[in-house]
Amino acid sequence: MISLTDSQKIGMGLTGFGVFFLFFGMILFFDKALLAIGNILFVTGLSFVIGLERTFRFFFQRHKAKATSFFLGGVFIVLIGWPIVGVVLETYGFFLLFRGFFPVAVGFIRRIPILGSLLNLPGISGLVDKVGESNTMV
Repeated sequence: MISLTDSQKIGMGLTGFGVFFLFFGMILFFDKALLAIGNILFVTGLSFVIGLERTFRFFFQRHKAKATSFFLGGVFIVLIGWPIVGVVLETYGFFLLFRGFFPVAVGFIRRIPILGSLLNLPGISGLVDKVGESNTMV
């Protein structure tokens, strides 16, 4: 089993609560307060999990400048009170930031017994193959 430090455990909790608040804020018709709390908790939790220095190195790489500006700009726009526009920008930035991770995630999910067979269904497999390619979301 993977051993986590106390700060990483706190970060996992903060990230989990952040995802919960983001999801709950979207379900409640883009509630500004819940989305803002979710954004703050998610980014703070990410910083706790991977460390402050690695977080800055991840977000502020030269080739990820556009993705970072969309993601953090979306967070800022949610915080100033335009939740729908902010979430759209955040989502686009999120996909640009983490597009290198999608092939790994798709490969992992395909090895899970029930989910793997669902991802290999005719209509879904084409979409999953597109998402699984890291160069398609440029």
